[in-house]
Amino acid sequence: MRTGSPTARTVLSGAITGQLRHVLVSAGLSASHQAGEALVPVVIGVVIDRAVGRGGLTDLIGWIGVLAVVFAVLSSSFRLSARTGERAVEQAAHHLRLSLTRRILDHRGGAEQGRLPGDLVATATGDADRVGAVNRAIATGIGAFTGLLVGGVALLVVSVPLGLLVLVGAPLLLWLAHLLGRPLERRSHAEQERAAYASGVAADLVAGLRVLKGLGASPAAAERYRRTSRESLAATVRAARAQAWYDGTLVIVTGLFVAGVGLLGGRLAAQGDLSVGQLVAAVGLALFLLGPLSIFGWVNAEIAQGRASAARIASVLGAPPATPQGTGAPAAPVRGRVDVQDVRHGTLRGVSLHVAPGELVGIVTTDPATADDLLRCLARDADPETGTVELDGVRLDALDPAGLRAAILVAPHDADLFEGTLRENVGAAATAEAELRPALAAADVHEVARALPQGLDTLLTERGQSLSGGQRQRVALARALAADAAVLVLHDPTTAVDAATEARIAAGLRELRQGRTTLLVTTSPALLAVTDRVLLLDEGVVRAEGVHPELVRRDAGYRASVLR
Repeated sequence: MRTGSPTARTVLSGAITGQLRHVLVSAGLSASHQAGEALVPVVIGVVIDRAVGRGGLTDLIGWIGVLAVVFAVLSSSFRLSARTGERAVEQAAHHLRLSLTRRILDHRGGAEQGRLPGDLVATATGDADRVGAVNRAIATGIGAFTGLLVGGVALLVVSVPLGLLVLVGAPLLLWLAHLLGRPLERRSHAEQERAAYASGVAADLVAGLRVLKGLGASPAAAERYRRTSRESLAATVRAARAQAWYDGTLVIVTGLFVAGVGLLGGRLAAQGDLSVGQLVAAVGLALFLLGPLSIFGWVNAEIAQGRASAARIASVLGAPPATPQGTGAPAAPVRGRVDVQDVRHGTLRGVSLHVAPGELVGIVTTDPATADDLLRCLARDADPETGTVELDGVRLDALDPAGLRAAILVAPHDADLFEGTLRENVGAAATAEAELRPALAAADVHEVARALPQGLDTLLTERGQSLSGGQRQRVALARALAADAAVLVLHDPTTAVDAATEARIAAGLRELRQGRTTLLVTTSPALLAVTDRVLLLDEGVVRAEGVHPELVRRDAGYRASVLR
């Protein structure tokens, strides 16, 4: 992890300090509740010694009233503490989710590298909730410590030996709980890693189910998920076993400790050093102490799991950007001149091309990997190994990514749609409602709308799966056109539509983008026919240039690429 990036400790402390007021209020109320719980056996002992043993009915009623007040205070404190603590948990988790979302959506990228989408979702949900839960654990732990302290002081008042036993033994139990929690933390981290990976695999398989079925790869995909799921189950079982050993061992140790307190109290009573009421109070306090001590075990387990989740969150928040941050802003207004100078990156072997402002240029690649590498450089998802890419004479790596992506829009051919209406999907990047109509017409989306029950207001399912492949492509193209970017780069926008529709889209695209720089990375003859000129990239370099009919006539490699 790079220097200055968040660590698990930073994430945990940030989640706590961000909700410090609510944590402190919850801790105070929890302390009040635990103190009330500790006072209950003390008051009962007083009732036995004074009201029952020596006093009359008035004393009995009075002390029962005191007991009722103690119960009312501890009950209301518990309810308010739980409410305030839950608020701290949810708000901390919410802020963590916002931070994760901002990092994942950061224009510089990098957070998604090496992670499946489902993995990121699991981190932003389950891990954020576990880190947020540390706030409740801390508040409850402070309350338990207060209860232990009040109970220990009460035992000191009743009997010095009993009080000393509790005050000395409790820290030893806390230290033991910390040692026992270390294996749980390690296995909890492994459990969360495997569960998140299994979720990511499942999400990817569901998203690509149609393709898998078409390729006949469903059995292999199912076997992959079964294997991943079994690994996740094994990690979960190991974590559950560690949790069981932790809980069981802690219960045994704390039970023995409380039993020791009770035995010592019984011996003191038998020797006459304690009254009946004091013995009842001592035994009641010993039984009460089992609660705070078991809470310490739960708090330690919550913090151990929270640390494991915080480490996963920190790895996302601290992921280095895929591209360094630029500070400049594109010229205003953006003219749209694009210059690629001797770029080497991946399969690109010294590509140089120049696109004038307002020009419509087609780019044909004989290798799909070449198209992908060129698009990554134009979108600045990656910087070239050597060479430069410039917008209006300014290097892309000198521009702020947010401003750059507002000026240059690279639309991939497999762009996903969102849940919502068709109108909302197209208008996601539009700045005004009026921009939708020409974009809808150019992408021939009106035909799609006519086939839907509520037209443009029809709700689409996740990723637009309720539409056909060609319909999804047209909606995605309309969304890109509606953004009205100064430079628009389209990658195979019509591979799933029929020839007649493709011809209409080509004409509409030419008309709508008149005067705006547009690059069409495609092998579609219909789209290439409306361009001002076409560049052929072969073996990583620009090998031919000209208008589409001329290249078809004179270049055999070009013909093989576009007329197959």
